[in-house]
Amino acid sequence: MSLAQAVQAAKDATGGAVWCAIGAAMQAYLRLRQICLATDDLPRAAADIVAIFGVGLAHEDPDLAAYGVRNAVFPFGLSFIELVAPVREDTAAARFVRRGARRGAYMAIFNCDDARLRRDRMLALDMRIVAEIDREDFYAVQLHPRDCRATMIEFDRTTGEEDLRGPYFAAGGPGWTRALRTDVTQGIAEVVVESPTPLALCAHWARILDRPALERDGHGTIDVDLCRLRFVTGPAEALTTVAVQVADVDNVLTRAAGRGYAVADRQVLDLGGIRFRLDPVDSVALEP
Repeated sequence: MSLAQAVQAAKDATGGAVWCAIGAAMQAYLRLRQICLATDDLPRAAADIVAIFGVGLAHEDPDLAAYGVRNAVFPFGLSFIELVAPVREDTAAARFVRRGARRGAYMAIFNCDDARLRRDRMLALDMRIVAEIDREDFYAVQLHPRDCRATMIEFDRTTGEEDLRGPYFAAGGPGWTRALRTDVTQGIAEVVVESPTPLALCAHWARILDRPALERDGHGTIDVDLCRLRFVTGPAEALTTVAVQVADVDNVLTRAAGRGYAVADRQVLDLGGIRFRLDPVDSVALEP
């Protein structure tokens, strides 16, 4: 099946009228802003993230304890990596961690101009919603991971987030830029999602995200603000790789090896359940 056929099949599965009528109103910003990784050892994983990538800790959310997890959020340029760790065994995060070292990412979090409209679109497409967070300056909707496939998807919006250096709820609101460090790591360029049927999964995510599915070099891709999603063949459906832009690839590989991680082909393996691919950049693109 070609990508074009996969896209048409995804449209036919839920009705092209819903795809077009609702999608036409949703062409403002959509940013893949944050990748959430699950770990069973938050202190070690957090220390490794800081030591390997030279990033700062922006926020730890004390309110998450009520849900049986702890977290830590780190700016990677103007995007974020979040670590979550279960403190109870009866949590979804605990079950996810038990999948093993190459479990993939726990969640992909997209900022958008209207998260409520996207919630309505998901309901129209018969996507199950597992959680909503509704506060005065923040709204988020999380989709059922089995409906998303590969990883859970969240759409959210923080008041004032139009400015990429402005308030961001998951990073503690305003002030997170105090933790921004760009001398080693400068941003997230791409995420890689694996599937036995990658073109079909690409088409499925294009339907969810309301963005075109494009074929490049034989792979399905979706472009969103801040980065690209690429879909490749793999044994199971998971978000397996995050490509980060770094100033010195060899330096980061040496840091990772020194922390006990396997490295190969410009990748740091099995950190937080995924691979980090290191993409070189010519100069520092951001200043804190």
